[in-house]
Amino acid sequence: MNRHYPLAGLALAASVLLSACGGGSGAANDDPVVPRGTVVLGQLGGSATIAQIDAGTSSKGIQALSGTAKCGVDVHYVYYMTRDPNGNPATASTGVLVPSGTDASCTGQRPVLLYAHGTTTTKSFNMAQVTTNTEASLVMAFYAAQGFIVVAPNYMGYDRSGLNYTPYLNAESSAVDMVDGLRAAKSYLGANATTITTQPSAKLLIAGYSQGGHVALATQKVIERDYSSEFTISAVGGMSGPYNLAGFGDQIVGGEKGNIGATLFLPLMVTSYQKAYGNIYSAPTEIYQTQYAATAETLFPTDTSLADLMAAGKLPADSTFRTLFGTGGLLTDTFRAGYASSNFRKALVTNTLLDWAPKHPVALCGGANDPTVYFAINTTAAKANLSAQPKAATVTAYNVEDATTVGATVAGGFAQGKAATGAAAAAAYPNDPVAAATASATAIAGAYHGTLVPPFCNVVVRSYFQQVLAAGG
Repeated sequence: MNRHYPLAGLALAASVLLSACGGGSGAANDDPVVPRGTVVLGQLGGSATIAQIDAGTSSKGIQALSGTAKCGVDVHYVYYMTRDPNGNPATASTGVLVPSGTDASCTGQRPVLLYAHGTTTTKSFNMAQVTTNTEASLVMAFYAAQGFIVVAPNYMGYDRSGLNYTPYLNAESSAVDMVDGLRAAKSYLGANATTITTQPSAKLLIAGYSQGGHVALATQKVIERDYSSEFTISAVGGMSGPYNLAGFGDQIVGGEKGNIGATLFLPLMVTSYQKAYGNIYSAPTEIYQTQYAATAETLFPTDTSLADLMAAGKLPADSTFRTLFGTGGLLTDTFRAGYASSNFRKALVTNTLLDWAPKHPVALCGGANDPTVYFAINTTAAKANLSAQPKAATVTAYNVEDATTVGATVAGGFAQGKAATGAAAAAAYPNDPVAAATASATAIAGAYHGTLVPPFCNVVVRSYFQQVLAAGG
């Protein structure tokens, strides 16, 4: 991809704008509050040609799923105003991926995909960096290169956001951020319509993976409740999302070992809820073991590598990030003992997304054996609970391991991907079948959620969206 990404002056622009709001993330009572969705800065960051996109999907082995690119993609960066969980002005940024080219799919008014990304601990994470951000490159190939305008917010706390933490899995706050990112992107594109001739149509699709699956459904809920006169949703796709946070938390905190990634997710979540609700703990030592308590609250997001954090003793020395309790664990046994009646669990209940009636169709995709975001407690439960609500729109669940829901091609391809991942790891132990089997299982578990499932769920969700649009949705 050809990149020209001059961001000099961006921090200054944000500083000037925030100073008009009283500084920091809050506003002085006598200062004007800059409206949500106001564009602080917007610019073209670079472009990807059809050949470059196809070379990328070919090298990653996903072109059979993504398809060859119909469009080149212009990558724009928009920095905007939003609100933190306490209603104070804050800044965030979004990548805006716009199709380009002569194909009819790439010109004129195109449907918008509002995309919510998965969990990351990396402070500099930026969905406009499509050459270095794996998730951004995937979304570009599956959607923007096929004719969707993609708006992919980075969330508060990431990239150049002025917030010093991220409102992780805070349903209401995440939805506000997504709405404001969409507003800012549409405002930026509209203001530059003479040079950016591919423009948003009225068709809005929302999708997200992992954390982003939760954010996508939260955004649908809030748009349908509060912004239906501003945005018309066609369909929503949640992929491998933790929709049932209360049930999920009960399983993770109730066991000796958390899910794969638990020691990363829990600090993000605890800090998020402490900042929003102020009652999760009086001191970090109430939740974190002594060796981690001093730094846990401000640990993430960060650009320090996870290996360096473990080496510095700021995270348990566990490369699967599962060790929550006991010797060397992240959390105290006292916290676990009081979890059922804790304010932390109450926060999980507040942000669980099972008790509302979606007004527009929803596709939920995942893998039945996901060791990170458990399929049954999240996707299966969400499908059942949402479908049972009065006047709910159709909710369809897809399991990439089940050909009856995703078709033989997707299920077979996923099975082949799993097998190849396991075989590559087992090859290191040609004369030790026990070690080979262990290595295979470990490799599959480590790749399942973050690497194996995403391309398959994205092709399922994209197909679902295309069917809805073709039917006039």
